[in-house]
Amino acid sequence: MTALPLTTLPADAVRRTLRTHREGPVLTIELNNPEQGNMVTDDLLDDLLAVLQDQDPAVRVLVLAGSGDDFCLGGDRSEFSRQLVHDPLGSGIRMTGIKARRVCDALTTNPAVTIARVHGKAIGAGFALALACDLRVGSEDATFRLPELALGLPTAWGGLLPRLISEVGAAHVREIVLTGRAITAAEARSLSILQRVVPAQELDAAVAAWAKPIVRRPQSALRVTKTLLNSLSSVSRLADVSALDAELMAAVVTEAHHSRGAY
Repeated sequence: MTALPLTTLPADAVRRTLRTHREGPVLTIELNNPEQGNMVTDDLLDDLLAVLQDQDPAVRVLVLAGSGDDFCLGGDRSEFSRQLVHDPLGSGIRMTGIKARRVCDALTTNPAVTIARVHGKAIGAGFALALACDLRVGSEDATFRLPELALGLPTAWGGLLPRLISEVGAAHVREIVLTGRAITAAEARSLSILQRVVPAQELDAAVAAWAKPIVRRPQSALRVTKTLLNSLSSVSRLADVSALDAELMAAVVTEAHHSRGAY
């Protein structure tokens, strides 16, 4: 992976779990907990929501990236255990699920064009964050996986399933979810999980190649066009029940916790 330049990041752009870098109309948000594989935690969701809610309207392109060896290794399941200790009924897990949905919706409906810059592994919640972006470029070593079923969890996080079915198709999604196998970058490209695959050292150039023409587009036309594209995509998700993701996750995890002490 080509690391994002640390020297360009102002001190006030470093949060608990993120680093941000603004270069004109392009804002980069970097998941920044490489020691833990940039796993998704409550703190990460809070930081993402704060950045997305405070986003400058002048931003035309938003890039979501990850530090270290992997884009994101998924949700931090150890948080489930801590949440259940304080609240065995699972209200903390529900709240996490609600935040996840808000973050993914904020990426999808963002007035800027969102680009996922994926390298290494994108697992579970990391897969969902990348998929919520408009454009997705991956390095040749990128892999995607949804291991939730093998972990005793529903594939219910951030509205992932309806988005994935809309982008990839139901038959492929059944196989991906039920087997939990890893998807290579080349296969991800063939399934439209990624729109481009490049060598790792070319990731930044690929992002820049997309951003360069986008930032020149008239802002109102760009915003309206993105809204139209989202609206047309949502036609295939009329039966979207992902609003229940938080409830489904909480119900399964609390049942497992009470029946066999899992999580």
